[in-house]
Amino acid sequence: MIKLFELNYDDKEIRAVEEVLRSRWISMGPKVEEFEARFAAMVGRRHAIAVNSCTAALHLGMLLSGVGPGDEVIVPSLTFVATVNSILYTGGRPVFADITSEVDLTVSYEDIVKKTTDATKAIVVVHYAGFSCDMNRICDFAKARGIAVIEDACHGPGGIYLERPLGSLGDVSCYSFYSNKNIATAEGGMLLADKDEYAEKARLLRSHGMTSNTFHRKDNSSSYDVVALGYNYRMDEIRAALGLVQLSKLPASIKKRNMLAKRYIELLRKSPFIVVPFTNYQGLSPYYIFPLRITGFDRDELAAKLLDAGIQTSRHYPPVHKFAIYQSYGCQLPLTEKIFGELITLPLHDLMTERHVEYISETIIEITSSVN
Repeated sequence: MIKLFELNYDDKEIRAVEEVLRSRWISMGPKVEEFEARFAAMVGRRHAIAVNSCTAALHLGMLLSGVGPGDEVIVPSLTFVATVNSILYTGGRPVFADITSEVDLTVSYEDIVKKTTDATKAIVVVHYAGFSCDMNRICDFAKARGIAVIEDACHGPGGIYLERPLGSLGDVSCYSFYSNKNIATAEGGMLLADKDEYAEKARLLRSHGMTSNTFHRKDNSSSYDVVALGYNYRMDEIRAALGLVQLSKLPASIKKRNMLAKRYIELLRKSPFIVVPFTNYQGLSPYYIFPLRITGFDRDELAAKLLDAGIQTSRHYPPVHKFAIYQSYGCQLPLTEKIFGELITLPLHDLMTERHVEYISETIIEITSSVN
């Protein structure tokens, strides 16, 4: 079976975890601080706050942006549900925006402008598959109106947009280190910001609103105050150690994923039933996933036949506005709904070879060529 994703772990991760276990300090401590510093340096932001999931990072991002009851937050529907759930956590109201086009699956700048009202508090952008949204226009528009921009950069670590790292342009940016991400620590996330006051507040909120953490108290003081209603959003040393190793592997991972994606594109262009999004992208994508649009052939039938051929696929993502919990918002996104019916995600990960790509591509062309 060619899996959709395979974890790129080896003895380096094992040694990193062993080092933490032997240190006898496994909750948040110096490894977390080192991971934060190195991640902030990669993205070019002043502050990084490690948390236990990107969902936590998104929640904190909403709070830092001042989103509260009744505030509207514009957000794409073609994303994982956590992006939108974080709005509800603060009492905000999601306003769903459509995607840009049939080949650009990021949120539409034009639809953002159309759906902005006096109640709009923030705009959430998702760099789908590792491809940037139209950040210059979105950020200029938001800044002129005093609206916060929250980057959901889960797909984007190491990506470049107009010579700027993905995650460096919004007011805050959020990353995921879930097991199938480009940087995988099982669970984990990161919140990045440039404002000192954002970083100070986020560090308070991630650990119960306490003025000091256990590591910093272990040798000198047991006193602390609680100055805010915080959460248990801390990252631990084990995951930070894994993150440091994974971060060191990221440049080679991006290079390999781009090589494999280029080979996919070369081969799949032969089929009249396949459209590869983002082929004219002017930047560097970390290629978190490799999505295709299948036209003139049933997507689900193709997925079933690929599974029979030993190839795992997926669909990224079921539109959030179609889930039962969000149907009461009465939203219609014709382009998102049309494109999702055609989307299929092919395997793409660091352990694949060009031969895997060739087999998958040849199998797809063979299956779809059966159409009269």
